[in-house]
Amino acid sequence: MPTESDSACDLQGVGVLVTRAAHQAEPLCRAIEAHGGRVVRFPALAVEPAGGTAELRASLAVLQQGALLVFVSPNAVEYGLKLLPRDKPAVQLAAVGRATAKALEQAGWPVDILPQSGFDSEGLLASEALQQVAGRQVLIFRGEGGRALLGDTLIERGAQLSYVEVYRRVCPQLDVGPLLQRWPTEVQLVTATSNAVLENLLQMLGPAAQPMLLATPLLVISRRMRERAQQLGFRRILLAQGADEQSIMERLCSWMAQSNHWQSTIDDG
Repeated sequence: MPTESDSACDLQGVGVLVTRAAHQAEPLCRAIEAHGGRVVRFPALAVEPAGGTAELRASLAVLQQGALLVFVSPNAVEYGLKLLPRDKPAVQLAAVGRATAKALEQAGWPVDILPQSGFDSEGLLASEALQQVAGRQVLIFRGEGGRALLGDTLIERGAQLSYVEVYRRVCPQLDVGPLLQRWPTEVQLVTATSNAVLENLLQMLGPAAQPMLLATPLLVISRRMRERAQQLGFRRILLAQGADEQSIMERLCSWMAQSNHWQSTIDDG
């Protein structure tokens, strides 16, 4: 399968809508452009720190020896690490996906637990290290109103669980007029890395533009997202194996290769 570094992956002429929050979008944008693709930047999500910083710091001051800290996203890493006490006891770290693990490691926090496959809550819960957590202190670093599956399952397994909600997601207020004008000729694929992005896109583009959005191929990063995209009416959905740049590029490049093969077959016919 073509990868981000594979020179055979030629995205020339392909316009990709990158919807990540502006502060996280550039690595993916650079990867697409490095292979000749045209990036259309449209942040459909903004992230800001959650309130109650003093309360969060106080809750983290009682970390126990051997506690498990679970980070669900790079945003959880960015906003959560700032709150941890400097004299923390020895703890274990778990990351839901490779992008989150990379963010932790770049900050100097080696990851102990990472899913072997299915980089989501389900994949992390399948990890052997999370099967026996009875009586263990577990803190989940996440955004406000995150999924309940991970925490509920760990509680069922006997964990002493707390949520540390360190950021909130907001829908940006952008002028979509220029994007809608460019869309028919410049957007061949949409990327989305969360259900919140999908919901925001539909809201931001408005009812008149929704048929155009739903008809454009959409790349998502989890089975749960694929199911939600199907419910929303997206017709052509590509599934990447994770939210990290390499996984997205691998799926983008394989889609392009399949498209080129199909076109070549038509031309030869």
